[in-house]
Amino acid sequence: MRINIHRLLMDIDRYAAYGKNEYGGVTRPSFSPADHEVRQLFIEEITEMGMQVTIDGAANIWGRYKGAGKKEGSIVIGSHLDSVPNGGKYDGPLGVLMAKEIVKSLIESNIRLDHDIEIVSFTAEESNDFNLSTFGSRSFVGRITAEMVEGARDLKGARLSDELIKVNGGLDKFGMMKNMHSEKKAFIELHIEQGQRLENANISMAVINSVVGTYRSTVRVLGQSNHSGTTMMNDRKDALTAASEMILAVERYCSDKGNVVGTVGKLTVSPNAANIIPGQIDFILEVRAEKSETIQETVEAIQEVWREIATRREVEIQQEVFLNQKPEVLDQDVVTCLVETAKEMNEPCLILPSMAVHDAAHMASVTKSAMVFVKSIDGKSHCPEEYSHPDDIEKAGNLILHGIINLDHILSEY
Repeated sequence: MRINIHRLLMDIDRYAAYGKNEYGGVTRPSFSPADHEVRQLFIEEITEMGMQVTIDGAANIWGRYKGAGKKEGSIVIGSHLDSVPNGGKYDGPLGVLMAKEIVKSLIESNIRLDHDIEIVSFTAEESNDFNLSTFGSRSFVGRITAEMVEGARDLKGARLSDELIKVNGGLDKFGMMKNMHSEKKAFIELHIEQGQRLENANISMAVINSVVGTYRSTVRVLGQSNHSGTTMMNDRKDALTAASEMILAVERYCSDKGNVVGTVGKLTVSPNAANIIPGQIDFILEVRAEKSETIQETVEAIQEVWREIATRREVEIQQEVFLNQKPEVLDQDVVTCLVETAKEMNEPCLILPSMAVHDAAHMASVTKSAMVFVKSIDGKSHCPEEYSHPDDIEKAGNLILHGIINLDHILSEY
């Protein structure tokens, strides 16, 4: 039994039309009109397949294909349907649409597993204006509470609680999610790698056994705004030049470490005028690594350099941590099952950590969770050029298809 790769590719292209922009990419942030449309399409299609649909408080969409009833609970496969601005068509939708294709393959082969099979599309996995990425999975496992959502607003002032109601979620349904935990016996997420490790090894897929931790803080550099013409260079307290040196210090430190990455990807300059020395800079520091100790050591080393820069340039640095997500070790039983399935299929696969945080990392707190990565051409992601070859996608899909069949047989043994 194999997935229908041609049908899957048609699905991917069809879904990519929702939010397609003039640059050839997909702009489909959660709660946008395009997101509303694609959510409705997905619900209609899995309903037509005979699946039982549930929408929880975080507006995650669950579709259930009943099993033979021999074992309680469900094996879940899925990912997310939202996209970054001008993103690609594979990041997220590949995992959701592959889940749909796998269930179709089981239905066409008249196969019902001992467990139920569920597919899920998590809400707002990507970074968004509510500053709550991986929102759906974090809410589902209890890491985001109704109280945290209540005051959340986007840049236009829209309330997240109102947006959830528009897509059949809502704070009044948050309590139901905890009650759903016990029935989820395992979760597997397919995702493009978004890097070049598989391509460099010339291997189609990898089983993911851990997800890096992520630290993010807002940083404010306070200097002194002044006239750009009349203030001599030695008399300046330029916040931008200080921030520039601080950002380069992040790059320099992390470049010397093989297992950590550091990024400043968002920057605001004030007052942002050609004839005024910048007096205030706001940016976000991000550090990712496989171990919490590595993240802490990196942040402390960077801050030590920053203190020296602040003293020398006579600026003030203010910081506030808003994310300190610990690394997540995924389930070894499911990882082993997937690796053994790849051997049975005579398909090579690597075992790798994920350098990006995905929904599977949060699901690991409530069930056995693992991931499969498929090779990304040139490592490109979050851009229109994002691409994975159909042959590689097919191999990864068949791995999950046969992997859940094997997992269904042995899950009660763990």
